[in-house]
Amino acid sequence: MARTPKASATATGAEPILHLAARAEDAIHDLRERFARRRGQIPTIVPYAGYGAPGWVRVLCRVLLTRPTEGNDPRYKKIRGWRSFTSVPVHDTTVTIGIGEVEQRVVADRGGVVDTVLEVDLEPGWHTITLRTDETETVEARVFIVDPTVTVGIISDVDDTVMVTALPRPFLAAWNTFVLDEHARRPVPGMAVLYERLTRSHTGAPVFYLSTGAWNVAPTLTRFLSRNLYPTGPLLLTDWGPTHDRWFRSGRNHKVDTLTRLAREFPGMRWLLIGDDGQHDEEIYGQFTEAHPQNVEGVAIRQLSNSEAVLAGGRSKSDAQSSSSVPWVYAPDGAGLAERLADSGLL
Repeated sequence: MARTPKASATATGAEPILHLAARAEDAIHDLRERFARRRGQIPTIVPYAGYGAPGWVRVLCRVLLTRPTEGNDPRYKKIRGWRSFTSVPVHDTTVTIGIGEVEQRVVADRGGVVDTVLEVDLEPGWHTITLRTDETETVEARVFIVDPTVTVGIISDVDDTVMVTALPRPFLAAWNTFVLDEHARRPVPGMAVLYERLTRSHTGAPVFYLSTGAWNVAPTLTRFLSRNLYPTGPLLLTDWGPTHDRWFRSGRNHKVDTLTRLAREFPGMRWLLIGDDGQHDEEIYGQFTEAHPQNVEGVAIRQLSNSEAVLAGGRSKSDAQSSSSVPWVYAPDGAGLAERLADSGLL
């Protein structure tokens, strides 16, 4: 059964002291916001898919300044990645979340992101909620409520797992953010079919896409997944830039923390972890398996081609699978992984 997450707080209740880089970033955002508002830009809510279980729901969205549009169809959803990156976040604004007849007000963080857990009782399946501020049109967001009887879920990496990147790692984030749109990205062969088979084999299984990418590219990734027939599921991304205590966010820590959070939120769930051998997926999944063996159904690793491995900076050399009590399978594409998962009794 899923457990209702509890909000964390410091012992004193005081706000953390911001790192110098974060203070500088906030000052720049303030200047850009004033300039953008003088140019006639208005706040717009960009909704992201959320998730939860009976008794609670995690709501995700971001508030940005964009050019005015007709109705409540934000132009932000249609623009290329580099424009989404340069959009100005609206920090500390109050967002009203409507779930059924209940409304709750929360405050966006310094990056304009709302990431909050609300206590609300919804039936399992997809639901539509509403989001608005005093300055914006009402927009709709989708949330997936996991059935407490479901015992198997899927957590998937994005780059080089569902989407071919074929770029040196140092340039990957910049390229994905500033240059590409979803039409220029190629799906990994057979992976969409594999995921569809997995969701049919495990009815009601949630699918989470865990990436070190920034929230700026969430609309582009969502369109890519939909266009290539991947199962619908929440994106678990991170914010770009400084945090309150360091110059840059750690993508690795983001993945580790998210896996730990999901294990806490769904203690009865066993996850099928899917990634590739070009980053830290093997190491991260291995450590998670060791720490939470009761929460891992199996691990599937897509093997990069030789050229992809060179661009990725080599293959990972984790030996986590050798001492693991759960199945680990390897293959270069979705068809091969499906065959090996079937051989292991996981499909």
